[in-house]
This record gives sequence, structure tokens and C-alpha cells, in this order.
Amino acid sequence: MAEAPVRPERIQNAPLPSVPTPDESNADKASVEFSHYRTGLSHHRTELSEHRTDLSEYRTDRSDERTEMAMRRTGMAIHRTRMAADRTLMAFIRTSLSLIGFGFTVHEVFKKAIDAGAIHSAESARNFGLTLIVLGILLLVGGILRHLQFARELRARRHELIEDHLIYGQSDYPISATLITAIALLLVGLAAVASIIFNISFLG
Repeated sequence: MAEAPVRPERIQNAPLPSVPTPDESNADKASVEFSHYRTGLSHHRTELSEHRTDLSEYRTDRSDERTEMAMRRTGMAIHRTRMAADRTLMAFIRTSLSLIGFGFTVHEVFKKAIDAGAIHSAESARNFGLTLIVLGILLLVGGILRHLQFARELRARRHELIEDHLIYGQSDYPISATLITAIALLLVGLAAVASIIFNISFLG
């Protein structure tokens, strides 16, 4: 960022030249006195004009500075929006992980109970556990798709702003670690469903 412009010093309030009182009997001398008076007024107006010019340049520099700050704030707002999208995906991950974990626990508990001979049949409970796992997977798939769509729209909008010189494009748009985690969890959920279906189909 460029250095902040320096505000011009306040102009000194120099007193206006006093109005002459010429000798009416000497016209030439009176003319010279009035000429000096007009010259003094002209110098005073020139000083005021130069000060106004300096203030105008100062305001222009400050305007450029505010524009640059606005561009940077807009760029930071895009990154905050991206992080908000990551937090939304985290909420999907927490919910789907709860469903998958609870469903897998229900299925395994009743499976162990059958293997131990404590109960003879728990098909409905095992199906309920499998249903919870499938719901968790579907919820996670929906969250991932929503995140990808939003990220694509945000990237396109950011690219448009960079082309229009409304924001700086110095910082990279990083890959979402939350998205990678969600995809890994989806694979784990699919593996859990495949294992359960295999046990039900081939091992009873």
C-alpha cells in the first residue's frame, strides 16, 4: 500500500492590505498607491488559490487510498464468505457423522447380540442402523454438492471482480481442507455400507 498523503499545512491568515487613503491633490501618487493595493490583493488571492489546489490534490490522494482500501476489504470479504461455506460444510459433516456412527453402532450391537445368542433375530434393528448410515451418506453427498456449486460460483465472481479491477488477485484461492475431509468421510461411509451389506448377504 502506498504511503498516506500528507495534509497541506493550514494557510497563515495574513491580514489583507489596508485600503490606502491617497492624497486627492496628487493623482499620480494616488494611482500608484491603489496599484500597490491591487497587487497585494492579487498576491493574497494567489496564495488562497494555491492552497485550494493543494487541498484538492490531497483529497484526490485520499480518495485513491480509500478506493484501494475498499478493494482490499472486498477481497477479504470473499475469503470470509469462503470460510463461512467451509463452516456450513462442517455442519453437514457433523450431522452425517452422527448418523453414520449411530447407525453403524446400532447394527454392530445387534449383530454381536445375535452372535452371542442373546437374541435370535434383530433384522428390523439392523435395517434401521443401515438406514441411518444411508441417510448420513446422502446428507453428506448433498452437502458436498452444495459446497462445490457455491465454491464454483464464488470463484467465478472473484474472477470477474479481478478482471474489472475491483479487487486485488494477489492471494490464491486455496483448496478447501474441509471438502477433502468430507470426501474422505463419504468414502468411509460407503465402505461401512458395503461391509454391512456383505455381512447381511453372505454371512447372514
